Amino acid sequence: MCGIAGYFGSRQIDRERLETALALMRRRGPDHVASRQWTNRAGNLVYLLHSRLKIIDLDERANQPFGRGSKWMVYNGELYNYVELRKELSGNGERFQTESDTEVLLCMIARFGWKGLDRCEGMWSLVVYDEATGSLIFSRDRFGEKPLYLYRDPSGLYFGSEVKFITTLLGRRLDINDDHLFRYMVNGYKALYKEKHTFFRGLEELPSSTVMVLDADGREERFTYWRPVFHPDDRMTYAEAVAGARDRVVRSVELRLRADVPLAFCMSGGVDSNALISVAKQVFGYDVHGFTIVNSDARYEEQDMVDYAVAQLGIRHTAVPVNTRDFLEKLRTLVRYHDAPVYTITYYAHWLLMESIAQHGYRIAVSGTAADELFTGYYDHHLAYLCEICDDPVEFRAARQAWEQYVLPFVRNPHLRAPDLFAKTPSFRDHIFLDADGFRRYLTHDWAEPFAEKYFTPSLLRNRTLNEMFHEAVPVILHEDDLNAMYFSIENRSPYLDRELFEFCYRIPTKHLVRNGAAKAVLRDAMRGIVPEKILENRRKVGFNAPVYSFLDVKDRAVQDEMLGSSPIFDHIRREKIEALIRKPDLPNSESKFLFYFLCSKMFLEEFAA
Repeated sequence: MCGIAGYFGSRQIDRERLETALALMRRRGPDHVASRQWTNRAGNLVYLLHSRLKIIDLDERANQPFGRGSKWMVYNGELYNYVELRKELSGNGERFQTESDTEVLLCMIARFGWKGLDRCEGMWSLVVYDEATGSLIFSRDRFGEKPLYLYRDPSGLYFGSEVKFITTLLGRRLDINDDHLFRYMVNGYKALYKEKHTFFRGLEELPSSTVMVLDADGREERFTYWRPVFHPDDRMTYAEAVAGARDRVVRSVELRLRADVPLAFCMSGGVDSNALISVAKQVFGYDVHGFTIVNSDARYEEQDMVDYAVAQLGIRHTAVPVNTRDFLEKLRTLVRYHDAPVYTITYYAHWLLMESIAQHGYRIAVSGTAADELFTGYYDHHLAYLCEICDDPVEFRAARQAWEQYVLPFVRNPHLRAPDLFAKTPSFRDHIFLDADGFRRYLTHDWAEPFAEKYFTPSLLRNRTLNEMFHEAVPVILHEDDLNAMYFSIENRSPYLDRELFEFCYRIPTKHLVRNGAAKAVLRDAMRGIVPEKILENRRKVGFNAPVYSFLDVKDRAVQDEMLGSSPIFDHIRREKIEALIRKPDLPNSESKFLFYFLCSKMFLEEFAA
């Protein structure tokens, strides 16, 4: 895991700015920083900057910018199947100077062009400069695990893993995109990645699964090398779905255990993280160390299940208590580092988790991101499933009874307590932008944006999970995971984001996904004999979360002064509405989230408004 940055265009960037950018990049890569500069055949200047976090092949020979033939690459990520690709390439006459995945990835690109990326299993953002042609290739992985920001001015193109790298090379701040800030405050985090918006005007992220090519003159072409699709195999039996998922989860974990430094695991009491931990421990004999945020709020506390899994698996474990000390100061630090509001309070807690993992000497953290989107896991998934089987009265009746017995008691969102919600109104989505109309009234002017989603497939459930995977939930998680981990020089790995696993899961017929009121039925049964049984039988959906009042004491006068003091946020938000909100003795979940959104937006404007 590393940091990358650079520039292509007519402007000469002075050495001081290059050094300042490299210094800022050291959190992403504390082990080595370097830059290279070229003038291409069209007279354009090319700068590549890199900071390295050593994970595979710790020798200096694998430092970047890395050159092979006429091509030079800066790269942030990991190529997990580099062992197999290296063996194949060696058999075809290629010779290697390192043991790194970096050299294998560059060799794949040199030999097969950008189409070679489709054979790569991993996570990456990369830039390759070809001295022979004067062109640049940019790419991101299939799921967008690793970030790559782009910004154009009249002189050329700036790029980087983080916004601050770009603004440093550019030499000025970017203008804030107020519209995106309103989107965040009113509609919430699930609205942030529906289109190509960012918190700064003119700034974009290169889309996932994309290759962008700039020729020597700066002319641009873009290609998509992989597309997610749902092609259900109606002949697949439930047993085949279980066996196929088991094989692919095990293989994905095996690939992501490859490292020359030790790994830690983010751990909850649920099946997602425990499946990965149990495979690592039970199948591969890995010396697992799990880390868990301990929450005193009964809605999110699951210590009993964590303790059970730890005892059953015989793993090392560290509990990280929710820490309210210096919350506002630390949150401002995090907003400043993220170059954006923190998307939910979950990621403040996650930051504390990364801090503990770093303090224990780890450089890799493994998380269970995207299991819900592969196997189903959210409460609205149950209702979408009921909708899809409603034409079969016998099956629907049994599934509804199981939902009422096992799921309904835990559902807090009022819209999702009606089992026929989607059967009656398939287009209903008000539960996603919950209370948005109320939050609009906090603004000093009118702003509204209705819910919208991309079309992938006629299947209601699978269209929802694909939107969550690529436009709602998972992009948010990946953005925050990357920045929180990189703050402490940690690489984050997500084994459920695996091409073979994804493509298999999106061939499983929808009817297999939920059984007897249990979401993730295929994953649960795939992990029988590996994951402790009590974990597999636990239907409660907790989620990694925390209420804002776990951290914020709004009765403290100093906290009130911080929240209500003079700030550019009150050009957009009615102060009296915030005063009324913090006077409430308790907040429902949606208002708790809004208060956090307000607080982060306030800090963001104070830190980044020109």
